[in-house]
Amino acid sequence: MNHSIYLEESKMLDFSSETIKHMPEWKIWNKLNKTERAGAIYNFVRNDIAFGYNRSDLQPASEVLEDGYGQCNTKGTLFMALLRKAGIPCRYHGFTINKKLQRGAIPEAFYFLAPKSIVHSWVETYVDGKWINLEGFILDDPYLQSVQLMHADTKGEFFGYGIATKNLQNPGVNWCGKDTYIQKEGIDNDFGVFNTPDDFFERHEGNESGVKGWLYSNYLRHFFNRNLENIRSRRV
Repeated sequence: MNHSIYLEESKMLDFSSETIKHMPEWKIWNKLNKTERAGAIYNFVRNDIAFGYNRSDLQPASEVLEDGYGQCNTKGTLFMALLRKAGIPCRYHGFTINKKLQRGAIPEAFYFLAPKSIVHSWVETYVDGKWINLEGFILDDPYLQSVQLMHADTKGEFFGYGIATKNLQNPGVNWCGKDTYIQKEGIDNDFGVFNTPDDFFERHEGNESGVKGWLYSNYLRHFFNRNLENIRSRRV
């Protein structure tokens, strides 16, 4: 099967940008085989890019890298750009998720403003002769571990704080060359697979449309990000 289409650059997957080309990590990543390289990139996006809310789902990968934080869609864009630069085929799978899994991550005072269904995605990556679904990179370890400690008595299913999983204490987000998930149990609608995030957002609106979207992009997300940092730093 020819996977060249899944290695193409796009406006959002701008892996030829100076920001991405000059990442020091390439000196190490380029010495690894493709499976190890995919895992190293996954771990970088999961933990070096903190869970947080960017100004727009449409941000190019280079801008997400410069922000140093992101959520499912924006971290996914960066992940895809790095994978494609590394010669690893990948594609975009679009969904919506129920907003109830954002309760806690979004401060309660603003929760009512969130749409009932939120645009969501994960990245499908071709590794070792098979496609795997990767969603577990969304939450960085310090944030996830803080939520686990806050809800130490919860051993099974959990919804909230950007999490929708059947096992809060062991959600299976570590790279192992297999599927990883952290919000899968909150999925409402499945829009299917797209070559790039650009293709997806040409057909489906992002989460920043309308007046609420403008308020989110310019004001609200800063309150959300402070809340996430308080959780991460265990000040909640």
